[in-house]
Amino acid sequence: MSSRPADLLIARAVRRGGPWLAALAATALLGAAADLLLPAALGRAVDAVVRTQARAGAEAGFGLTGPLTTAALLVALVVACDALGVLAAGVSGARAARWLRSRVVAHTLSVGAGMTRHFTPGEIVTRAGVNVEEAGRTPEAVVTAATLIVPAAGSVVALALIDPWLAVTLVAGLLLIVAVLRAFMRRTTAASGGYQQAQGEIAAMLVGALAGARTITAAGTEDREAARVLAPLPRLRAHGLALWRLQARAGVQAAVVVPLLEIAVLAVGGLRLSAGGLTVGELLAAARYVVLGAGLGSALGYAARIARARSAARRLEQLFAVPPPAYGDRPLPPGSGTLELRDVTVRADGVRLLSGVSLVVPGGTCTAVVGRSGAGKSSLAAVAGRLVDPERGAVLLDGVPLREIGREPLRRAVGYAFERPALFGETLGEAVAFGLATVNGAGDDAGERSGDAARAAATAARADAFIRRLPLGYATPVGEAPMSGGEIQRVGLARAFAQAGRLLILDDAMSSLDTVTERQVGRALAGSLSDRTRLVVAHRVTTAAQADQVVWLENGRVRATGTHERLWGDPGYRAVFRAEEAS
Repeated sequence: MSSRPADLLIARAVRRGGPWLAALAATALLGAAADLLLPAALGRAVDAVVRTQARAGAEAGFGLTGPLTTAALLVALVVACDALGVLAAGVSGARAARWLRSRVVAHTLSVGAGMTRHFTPGEIVTRAGVNVEEAGRTPEAVVTAATLIVPAAGSVVALALIDPWLAVTLVAGLLLIVAVLRAFMRRTTAASGGYQQAQGEIAAMLVGALAGARTITAAGTEDREAARVLAPLPRLRAHGLALWRLQARAGVQAAVVVPLLEIAVLAVGGLRLSAGGLTVGELLAAARYVVLGAGLGSALGYAARIARARSAARRLEQLFAVPPPAYGDRPLPPGSGTLELRDVTVRADGVRLLSGVSLVVPGGTCTAVVGRSGAGKSSLAAVAGRLVDPERGAVLLDGVPLREIGREPLRRAVGYAFERPALFGETLGEAVAFGLATVNGAGDDAGERSGDAARAAATAARADAFIRRLPLGYATPVGEAPMSGGEIQRVGLARAFAQAGRLLILDDAMSSLDTVTERQVGRALAGSLSDRTRLVVAHRVTTAAQADQVVWLENGRVRATGTHERLWGDPGYRAVFRAEEAS
């Protein structure tokens, strides 16, 4: 991947440091200026001592007061700038990290399920966590590293004013230091990428293992799974050691170049002193200036931070490279919720999930989608409400292609329920009403309308009774509600019922319900919810029998459509339900 997008991302993150970034730059520059003035003040103090050695004590003390006071004030200014700089660096870094994390999270959620086709959840979390923090340290590293140029350049100018040969000697050494830093930066960026990649792989496998923790414990395979999760550890160690070796090698090179540079400048200065071209104070100032100029070698640590930040920014840019679905701006016309698929093909990771599917679900009717495992039922449910886009073909709702409908009108029109619903919100009431604020809009009575709609939907999903039996009812925190798998599904159904304006899609959303509850929910689908179009992924005969029509999928294609009674005469159709019952 090109480093240019990553560098642009870093530049934008640096700008998000806000006023504190300006404070960091100001304190760094002021501190650098004070550092540059300090050697001259100390040099004048030494020269004053030399000139006043033969004078009386009081007169000598009076001659030293000015230079020493100036030096003391400069030291105090340097200390104050350092303290304020630490604060400014922390705040500006936190602001940059907050901006980056907000962008990553917002983009990931806007892409939705499509993001997990490119990255595992663990990898996404690693990039949104560790990599964002590394990239967020960029403002401090960039500003501080940049301000190191000030004392280096100032030292060259100061030495040129003292003696041009001293400046030439310092410039030659600085060129060597810059060469070391460039090579270190390039190699560290590459090594950091490998280290961060191994981190992401470990996180990805750990998230997967945690999702199946009960299965691992039941099978007694904890040690084997731990070894699998930590399989990339040797690579992580190798990349980590490579980073340390690079740092050590560059540190040794800087440790050799800097003292040699100081010795060279002092040697030239000593020769100039012996020739009468310098005073003792000027030589002392020159010695201090060469230390400041060679301080460019201390940029090694900041260069390492910038290199890690560039590598982290590349990984973040890979997330941003996954485009979110583009929505149109067409409103939905009045209609009953007729759903139409025209020659729809869906592919994921090179595998064709649906192939040339065409069907019509009349508005206000219930269509059951049946088929063996892997037939493409969930893919059809996903594409019907635009959780994913087809590779080829079109999906229309009341004659309008889903791609052309705005985000809000589409989400107001379509409600989804899944086999394993995720419950969002602090309380059960909020979990059922999740998303209704978008449907009902703003206003003083929006919350009341959402609450009424949520309770009506919970009643239809047969969730109202068990929620009201809880001590806090709908105010029960989601994490504290003792719910079975079937009860969780009922809350998910209630949320879908409340959300769906025209089209209700149930993707195996009643698999954990007992027979009685399923029959009751089925009556609600045929009764109070009959004004909406219903697309139901069905595994049970009873669900298919209650539908107005059945779509029978096989290997991603429509094998047949019709009523359940008509299809029941086909032995292959009956075998679908025997296979589901056996599984």
